[in-house]
Amino acid sequence: MFEELLNGVEEMNAQLDNALRFHQAALNLRAQRQELLAANIANADTPNYKARDIDFGSSLKGALQGRVSKPIALATSSDRHIGATGLSTQPAVQYRSEEQANVDGNTVNMDTERAAFTENSMQYEASLTFINGLLRTMQQAVAAQ
Repeated sequence: MFEELLNGVEEMNAQLDNALRFHQAALNLRAQRQELLAANIANADTPNYKARDIDFGSSLKGALQGRVSKPIALATSSDRHIGATGLSTQPAVQYRSEEQANVDGNTVNMDTERAAFTENSMQYEASLTFINGLLRTMQQAVAAQ
């Protein structure tokens, strides 16, 4: 009986881990995207600043498949050093295409940046709400047993 209970707890932990892995990756990417969008807004008047963003969908897909970007390249000073096998945790940052030419070379469009910032914020909050609901459900399931 104790072994069955222990197996049930381990299975529940594995299910919870799998359920949260997606949301953890999504939240991390949303936070990184929010930083990029905030930097774009902060540099709206900086000459020659190029607006940056990430492709959220492809970055999330890559993160879930265990490959976010290029392999980490480490400098070695000896042939006996072990090579890096990890992957970068940073998504591929892209420059946003220029919608309207500015005289100073800046490509930030404040309307686009504000809309993207607001949408990303709402999706971040929605993910947090979903995670809280999932954890609450799991907690109720454990308490019921």
